[in-house]
Amino acid sequence: MAIDTAAVAALREERLDWRFKAAPFRPSAAPVTVGEYLAGRPSLAELGTPLLTLERRAVDHNIATMAAWAARAGVSLAPHGKSTMAPALWQRQLAAGAWGLTLANIPQLRVAVAFGVSRLMLAGSLLDPAGLAWIGSRLDEDPGFSFVCWVDSLRSVSVMDAALRAAGTARPVDVCVELGAPGGRTGVRDEAEAVVIADAVRAAPTLRLAGLAGYEGALGHDASTPSLRAVDDFLKRMAALHGKLGYEADEPIVTAGGSAYFDQVVEVLGGAGARLVLRSGAYVVHDDGFYRAISPFSRGAGPVPLRPAMHGWGRVVSRPEPGLALLDAGKRDLPFDEGLPEPQAVRGRAGPALVNARVTALNDQLTFLAVDPGSDLDCGDVVRLGLSHPCTAFDKWTLIPVIDDIDSPDPAIVDLVRTFF
Repeated sequence: MAIDTAAVAALREERLDWRFKAAPFRPSAAPVTVGEYLAGRPSLAELGTPLLTLERRAVDHNIATMAAWAARAGVSLAPHGKSTMAPALWQRQLAAGAWGLTLANIPQLRVAVAFGVSRLMLAGSLLDPAGLAWIGSRLDEDPGFSFVCWVDSLRSVSVMDAALRAAGTARPVDVCVELGAPGGRTGVRDEAEAVVIADAVRAAPTLRLAGLAGYEGALGHDASTPSLRAVDDFLKRMAALHGKLGYEADEPIVTAGGSAYFDQVVEVLGGAGARLVLRSGAYVVHDDGFYRAISPFSRGAGPVPLRPAMHGWGRVVSRPEPGLALLDAGKRDLPFDEGLPEPQAVRGRAGPALVNARVTALNDQLTFLAVDPGSDLDCGDVVRLGLSHPCTAFDKWTLIPVIDDIDSPDPAIVDLVRTFF
């Protein structure tokens, strides 16, 4: 699977300045490039707060662990790139053996194409005529470019076919029929209707029926027995539908699997007689919240658990009450939709400062940290925070420092990851 490594490497020539809130503040020096800055062997203490960081050891572990597990299971991985929108991380996932890359919309696809990713899946229907014309032109211009999206209605098939005819696209666009479930997201709810949609795809000269798609993650939000059963029931519906669609592709695909239930996807769909493509994305970063609790590897499906690679950093800017500290990081900096940050350590020191500490709320720019009234946490201290849900952490940062060791008193900065949201 190809990505333009030269385009990724060129990101090191980007100049660090006021455009990036994570960039070093150097009032007496001219801006330097990413590469020049890293050559100076900087450390975390040089950066201001608020801040989001990645830990290299954890990222390395997570990529290798997921790639090895997928290889042993005999399945393909097309990581959901929307989790990070970071070409440098995409490159590492593809180098580890990923089959392709999944994205969620046209703006994200444009980033992937700009960085030369040659096999892309859109996890949904593409009904924008301008977007369809653009994809059609890419397919016609580059025989090595591969693209697949989904359809879940006869109207979707009609809209796609009309737009591609109007654009004069010569090469058919691959589509998967998407099966859904009540209470889920997109996807046709009825199997009989799915067969009718498949017939319509085969009848459209601008489209090619490539496989079956579904997303089980919306049917459960924890690892409880009811959630696991709901996921299992849906996947069995996919397995039953798979043999009824009559694909046109030489190698049809069946695709499902986020970062919460991919073990069940493999168990139920692994013997479907098609290429099974997982779309897990959050695994590369993992977290200290939602995915820590729900990941199959945390529940014993893998040899070792994944490791949280992202952390927030906030500086104490006020201690207005004995039991309260306010940090200079808030909703604009940290994710909060799948649980509040958890205080873990005070940078550069040990001690009882965070005993019984907990985050109670976030404002736009502040974190409310409840502490023991006798805590010695003071203004100027920098608190490390465990975070939940990487997808809503990365979109707040266009540049993310990568450190070598989260447990070091002053970790070294070994890379800067550029994102494109």
